[in-house]
Amino acid sequence: MGRLFGTDGVRGVANADLTAELALGLSVAAAHVLAEAGTFEGHRPVAVVGRDPRASGEFLEAAVVAGLASAGVDVLRVGVLPTPAVAYLTGALGADLGVMLSASHNPMPDNGIKFFARGGHKLADELEDRIESVYEEHRTGAPWDRPTGAGVGRVREYDEGFDQYVAHLIAVLPNRLDGLKIVLDEANGAAARVSPEAFARAGAEVVTIGAQPDGLNINDGCGSTHLDLLKAAVIDHGAHLGIAHDGDADRCLAVDHEGNEVDGDQILAVLAVALREVDRLRKNTVVGTVMSNLGFKLAMEREGVELVQTAVGDRYVLESMKEHGYALGGEQSGHVIILDHATTGDGTLTGLMLAARVASTGRSLAELAAVMERLPQVLINVRDVDKSRVESSTELSEAVAEAETELGGTGRVLLRSSGTEPVVRVMVEAADIDHARSVAGRLADAVKSALG
Repeated sequence: MGRLFGTDGVRGVANADLTAELALGLSVAAAHVLAEAGTFEGHRPVAVVGRDPRASGEFLEAAVVAGLASAGVDVLRVGVLPTPAVAYLTGALGADLGVMLSASHNPMPDNGIKFFARGGHKLADELEDRIESVYEEHRTGAPWDRPTGAGVGRVREYDEGFDQYVAHLIAVLPNRLDGLKIVLDEANGAAARVSPEAFARAGAEVVTIGAQPDGLNINDGCGSTHLDLLKAAVIDHGAHLGIAHDGDADRCLAVDHEGNEVDGDQILAVLAVALREVDRLRKNTVVGTVMSNLGFKLAMEREGVELVQTAVGDRYVLESMKEHGYALGGEQSGHVIILDHATTGDGTLTGLMLAARVASTGRSLAELAAVMERLPQVLINVRDVDKSRVESSTELSEAVAEAETELGGTGRVLLRSSGTEPVVRVMVEAADIDHARSVAGRLADAVKSALG
């Protein structure tokens, strides 16, 4: 069996790859592994379980809850809430683990399971590997140690989670948003209630789109992966800015008052300068990834801010931040981690902080985002290829070397397999967009030839 866990939990097509049986078994295995790892300190363990509004989340949530309770874990069901809300509540309630059912920005037929450890932190690789090992051991015949009678877990609804999370978001804001008109695109996802409530309580005039989830329309032509509706709405409503989340609201992208996209690198740049001004940017450092735009790196150098780059994936950004004590990090895709207030990327928090910066400075988002100039960057997702051979293909290595020689010092190339989707990502950065497209197209063809 190949590794179940990717860079962001276990994902697949619900009821095909990710079945009720798998969800139940993984939940039991997680309970056993975390108990063995010392997470449960002599008391009856408690888990927080939430989900996004995908239709498949209903039966997968039932399977996860059944698995946890059968392993002797008490379960608090918080319902449809963003991933960062489940992480926050896991820590705030002193729970021993959290479980989020979501496939983030993936299309509706997909779903996924993310586990959080005590404190609301993502699991280390070794714990995920142990969960997989225990799951596989019992799947092939070894019986579970099952409690009976009063030893089984109890399950109850925890409706207070919504207000607790929104109150937390408002409490950490540096200033109110009075006077701002903001369009929110909720991707018909997990933040459809939370985000508008938080922005309204903070004082903004709120216009919402993509805020009517029906279980089938999540990420469908809306949200952070489809910004055209948001751009049009910002202009139509004469808003100061727009904020877009993905299905589980751990991402935030933005649109300025003219309808121009403000990506994760630009958001990081704006927030880095804001935190530095109030001496909250610890070690004067921001963490990005190898996908960060070269313009972001140049902007941080100009502002006197150090940039640390990690592998792609917010978990690697977070690992670097926790290890070295950094306060801010994130990805171009909109995962932004503000470690003083969150244990994971939080799209609603990020949007609120960005809007707070606009409100406090009196400057438009376009002016603030101009702190960096994005160099042309082309990203192509190549499907229907064997992504496991990206690193070992001699043909691809030669194609990449040829492209890097052609670009010289004016650009760069990144070729990697996705940790969340069955694709190989080809990224090319160059001073000229046509040049970037040409090189990216040739590399995409090389990927198809070598791995198809």
